[in-house]
Amino acid sequence: MGETMKKRPLGKSGIEVSPIGLGCWQFSQGKGVVGKAWPGLPHETMDAIVRTALDGGIDWFDTAEVYGGGKSEEALAGALSRAKVKPGSVAIATKWWPLLRTSASLVRSFSERLARLAPYPVDLHQIHQPFSFSSAEKQALALATLLRAKSVRAVGVSNFSARMMQRVARVLVEEGFVLASNQVHYNLLDRRIETNGTLEAARDAGISIIAYSPLAQGLLTGRFHADASAARKVSVMRKSFSRIDERGIEGSRALNALLGEIATLHGVSIAQVALAALLSLHGEMVLAIPGATKPRQAEEAALAMRLELGAAEMEAIKAESWKAARK
Repeated sequence: MGETMKKRPLGKSGIEVSPIGLGCWQFSQGKGVVGKAWPGLPHETMDAIVRTALDGGIDWFDTAEVYGGGKSEEALAGALSRAKVKPGSVAIATKWWPLLRTSASLVRSFSERLARLAPYPVDLHQIHQPFSFSSAEKQALALATLLRAKSVRAVGVSNFSARMMQRVARVLVEEGFVLASNQVHYNLLDRRIETNGTLEAARDAGISIIAYSPLAQGLLTGRFHADASAARKVSVMRKSFSRIDERGIEGSRALNALLGEIATLHGVSIAQVALAALLSLHGEMVLAIPGATKPRQAEEAALAMRLELGAAEMEAIKAESWKAARK
């Protein structure tokens, strides 16, 4: 294990954060269509997860409007308050849900984001996915409105293709601002952004990649390879974000075995090796936001920031990853 943990820039926003943030989809408390992907967690458990993340050096948290219709935002704010975290001492990222809405609602609904997260400000506000009644350009102008009013420190997008991301970034530059990040599905089993132009476009523009599902919803922890029956307990929505089925488990078995061998050598978990490898693929431009339903998982994620993998280990992981990955 390395002794130090260097922060990473959030694009060209001027914000620096820990390489790993805590994803908070699982704080949805089972509410709403998207929130039903996870069972409701007791407040005591969510509080413990947040405290453990903070203790491990994680200094930013990612949530969204659609996660339980604001329940995740409320749970996160409550946990931070009970941990006596001062507003502004950690970074908060949330997301606007654009489906069946226009860009005007991005600005109108922002007051609700602040109310749900109170007393914590929003540092990074993101468009959750590209499908709005408004064009990418109009959505970019709405983001610029928040930046101009200093309501947020930075803006980003999520699930945007290279072309859509570039359209938003271009308008923001014309308005005197920058696009800080694109939050995408990215892990050792899903490396499509490396071949579809998204990663290259982000690198060229100085835009950070925020990797969600960095552990492939658990498929990169060895859990399902040790007990394939565990897949039956996973919600349909979670499975839709991964390949937690017989084919996916078998297809990733060799990669998990390699990660397990390296984990044993370092005295860490498979998940920690998978996270450390992902963070090492492209310098400082990738950040990751694993979720956690148990404090132990938050602790492991935080420790992964300090795990240093050797060059030979990384080459082996990259080679095996490409064999198993969706391209």
